[in-house]
Amino acid sequence: MSDREVMEYDVVIVGAGPAGLACAIRLKQLKPEINVCVLEKGSAVGAHSISGAVLEPGPLDRLLPNWRADFPGMKIPVVEDDVRLLTRTGSYKLPDWAVKLSPMHNRGNFIISLGQLTPWLAEQAEALGVDVFAGFAAAEALLDEGRRVKGIRVGDMGLQKDGTPGPNYTPGVEIHARTTVLAEGSRGSISKQLMRQFNLRDGIDPPTFGLGFKELWQVPPGRVQPGRVEHAFGWPLDAGTYGGSFVYHLSEDRLYVGYVVGLDYRDPRLEPFEAFQQFKHHPHVKHLLEGGEILSAGARTIAAGGYQSLPKLEMPGALLIGDAAGTLNVFKIKGIHQAIRCGTLAAEHLAERGESTGFDARWRASEGHRELYQVRNFKPAFKKGLYFGIVNAGIEALLKGRTPWTLRNTSDASALAKLDEYVSPDRGWVKRTLPPRDRLASVFFAGNVHDESQPVHLLVHDTSICVERCTTEYGNPCERFCPAGVYEMVEDAQGGRRLQINAANCVHCKACDIKDPYEIITWTTPEGGSGPNYQNL
Repeated sequence: MSDREVMEYDVVIVGAGPAGLACAIRLKQLKPEINVCVLEKGSAVGAHSISGAVLEPGPLDRLLPNWRADFPGMKIPVVEDDVRLLTRTGSYKLPDWAVKLSPMHNRGNFIISLGQLTPWLAEQAEALGVDVFAGFAAAEALLDEGRRVKGIRVGDMGLQKDGTPGPNYTPGVEIHARTTVLAEGSRGSISKQLMRQFNLRDGIDPPTFGLGFKELWQVPPGRVQPGRVEHAFGWPLDAGTYGGSFVYHLSEDRLYVGYVVGLDYRDPRLEPFEAFQQFKHHPHVKHLLEGGEILSAGARTIAAGGYQSLPKLEMPGALLIGDAAGTLNVFKIKGIHQAIRCGTLAAEHLAERGESTGFDARWRASEGHRELYQVRNFKPAFKKGLYFGIVNAGIEALLKGRTPWTLRNTSDASALAKLDEYVSPDRGWVKRTLPPRDRLASVFFAGNVHDESQPVHLLVHDTSICVERCTTEYGNPCERFCPAGVYEMVEDAQGGRRLQINAANCVHCKACDIKDPYEIITWTTPEGGSGPNYQNL
C-alpha cells in the first residue's frame, strides 16, 4: 500500500516492558539466528514504565542468573512487612504471623524501580542482537485477509490536528513478522482490538482493573527505614469500595508512596486522585512526608481480573503476554515476576514450535497460571464489602485456592451507579497541605510531552452523550476518574456546555477507556515518543 516502508522480522514484540523484553531475551538465548525487534511507544525504554514495584526475583533469576550482580539500578532487599487497616485517625496492624501466611509476605523480594530495570533489560536484549526501537508507537495490527496477524503498523508522524500531513510529516512503517507478540501492558490498544477481532474473550468474565498512583518523595533524614514495605487498606475509601496503599522505604532518604483504587467502584462522585492525596494526610503517613518534596509522579491502570478474566492468549500469528493478557497477581500486588514468567514461556514456546498455536494451553498448565488460580477469589470478594473481603482473603491464603467456588468478575464500566441511585458517603476527608496542589501539578511531575498540534488521540465517539445524558445521569465522571485533568466540561459560545479534551495532559493510564459508563471513549496511541517521561518510578 501507499508510501510506507515495510520491514521484515521473524518476531515483532509490541512493548518494552518486563514481559516483552523477557520474551526477546529468551528467544535470542534459545535461537540466536532469529530476527527479533521490540517496539516501545515511549521516548526511551523506561519512560512509560511504572509499577509499585516490589520484585519477586525467581523468574528473573532463571532468565538472567547474574542479574543481582550485574544490574546497577536500585534493588533494596525487603526486611520488614507492615500491613494495616486505616481508620480516619488511626490504624490496626495485622499480626506478623498472618502476613507471613499470606501472599503479601515479601521477605526475599526486592524493592526496585521498573523505570531502571527495563532499560537494563533492553541493553541485555540488544547485546544478544535484538533491535529495540523506542519512540515507535504501534498504531494497529495488520491482518492477512482478516484471518491471520501478519504484523503491525507504526503510526504516522507529523500529522496536523485535522489528520492531514504537516510540514514535518513522516509516514509510518509496516513491520511484518511470522509472529507478533503483544506486550503492551494493561488495556493495550492493539490487544483490545485483536481480542475483539478473534473473540478471545468468549466465555470468560469481563476484565477488571485498578487505577494506580505513585509518587517518589525525597524526605528529611531519619524517617526512612530502607527495605520496609507498608501496605494499608480502609480509609479514605468507604467499606464498599476496593482499594489500598503502599509506602516503600528506599535508600538515600527516599520513599515510594502510592495508592490503587479498584475501577469497579459504584460512587459516581468518587475522585480516585483525591483519595490518594487524602491517604497521604493520614497521621500514619503524613509525618513521613511533611517537609519533603516530590521528585516524580505517575498513574497507570493495572489488570486485576486474574484467572476469571484471562482471555485466550493466542490467535493466528500472534500472542498476548504479561499485563496485556492480565497475568498480574492482585493479592500479592505484583505483576513484574508474572510478566517475566509469561514472556519467557512465550519465547520458549516460539523457539520450540515456531508458531503461536498451543501457547494458551501451555500457559494454563504453567506455574504462573496456577498462581493466578490460587488467588482467583481475592479481588471479587471485595464486591461484598471490605470486611467480607478481609475474611475471604484469610481463607484463600490458608487454603491456597482450594476453595470449591469461583467468584465472578463484572465490567468496571457497568459498575458505576447513577447520581440519583447512590448516596455518596461522608469520607471524612481532611484539608490538604501536602503537594501536589492539583492534578495539573501532578502531571508536571510526570514529565509529560505531547505535541499539541498532533491529532487528539482520545476518541469520544458521540460527545452529545456527554452533554445531554452523562451530565444528568452520572455527573460527567470522566472529570473525576481521570488523574490528569484530560476531560473537562466547559461553556460553549452558545451558552451551553461542551466536552473539552486536554490531550496533552494524558499520562496514558487508560482509565477513560475502561471506566466510561457509556463505553464511548477509545484510547489510541499518539505519536511515538509522546506521553510521560517517568523518572525512577
